[in-house]
Amino acid sequence: MPFLLSTYYIHILIFGFCFQLFDFADKYRGKYDSSITIAQKYYRSVSGYNDELLWAAAWLYQASNNQYYLNYLGKNGDSMGGTGWAMTEFGWDVKYAGVQTLVAKFLMQGKAGMHAPVFERYHQKAEHFMCSLIGKGTRNVQKTPGGLMFRQRWNNMQFVTSASFLATVYSDYLASSRGTLRCAAGNVAPTQLLSFAKSQVDYLLGDNPRGTSYMVGYGNNFPRQVHHRGSSIVSIKVDSKFIACRQGYAAWYTRKASDPNVLTGAVVGGPDAYDNFADERDNYEQTEPATYNNAPLLGILARLGSGHSGYNQLLPEAVPVPKPVAAKPKAEPKAKSTPNPATTSSPISIQQKMTTSWNEKGRTYYRYSIVMTNKSSKTLKDLKLSISKLYGPIWGLTKFGNSYGFPIYLNSLPAGKSLEFVYIHAASPADVSVSSYNLA
Repeated sequence: MPFLLSTYYIHILIFGFCFQLFDFADKYRGKYDSSITIAQKYYRSVSGYNDELLWAAAWLYQASNNQYYLNYLGKNGDSMGGTGWAMTEFGWDVKYAGVQTLVAKFLMQGKAGMHAPVFERYHQKAEHFMCSLIGKGTRNVQKTPGGLMFRQRWNNMQFVTSASFLATVYSDYLASSRGTLRCAAGNVAPTQLLSFAKSQVDYLLGDNPRGTSYMVGYGNNFPRQVHHRGSSIVSIKVDSKFIACRQGYAAWYTRKASDPNVLTGAVVGGPDAYDNFADERDNYEQTEPATYNNAPLLGILARLGSGHSGYNQLLPEAVPVPKPVAAKPKAEPKAKSTPNPATTSSPISIQQKMTTSWNEKGRTYYRYSIVMTNKSSKTLKDLKLSISKLYGPIWGLTKFGNSYGFPIYLNSLPAGKSLEFVYIHAASPADVSVSSYNLA
């Protein structure tokens, strides 16, 4: 338990730091390369900072459920370009497509509230991006003759893996909400987005006109002269002699031989617009690896590895209800309240109700909402809840061993305030009761 509590407070500190960092960035706006001017030669910020602020707000809301960041997205979506930019790329600099995709998820979850009209505009731009990937939009992405999406010659693969990752998660968002992709060429099933992502990964791993795998060490034909200092220098395990920085460049970087250190797993920049690729160490545009190439690819591979048969994220608040139950099941649960068993005059009230249900592969799933209210005149702290007969995911609480406490972004509940948490499972309501608490 001490370890769990320390982890809890570490999470609180991390969230506090992130909130402060966001406030700082929002208050003192500016492009980083205006201060670090040398970065303009390599990593110039073309899109500015508005997309980063919206991106940060979206993820802080996703992580903390703090309403402030949801309101930020709603109030600033139009003025900061979140609802205006119709994108055909997603990468480390231009993040609008990612913002639009994540906000579309909030809309599908029914969290938009008063910001629904603004969030719908984010949603429309997310769909524009997805339609452009599969060639069914009004402005589609360029592709090589072999089928790889192409944005630019210098490290094009970053855009391939990033866009494919967005297509993968959006496919699951649509499937979870029983939606379809609305394109200029007509409605598209979510599976087509997943198929697109798979086609890009297949190309990357060697299913292309050159038969080249652009992941180092994968397959028989992969880049042998990677633009990477460590990969181009002999391993210390082979030759323990000291190699200075200049010596590493002069004696090793310029060699035309294969890398003495194989950088297994690294994804390089990839081919040009015509599927051509020159495996040369100084061809940094095509042979340089980058972490932002690999990071999205891991997510895609994890999803593809889970299969293709109707993966369902079970979004906490699925709106609209996919297929409402027309008739009551034989043993449909009834909403019930679960009071604190200690006393009838407990300062904590717990009201539980079923909010929706749907059928999925022959099973009926139920979403339950629990509202816990501090009825006392003091602040509620150190809450511990006991939840039994729970057979599915729960959102809005933190688990400590066999009990549950406040979510990681909250450490107390003021007098008269309420906290809502939800869970989904295919069973009657779980038993929820208060184990312990303090009033201060």
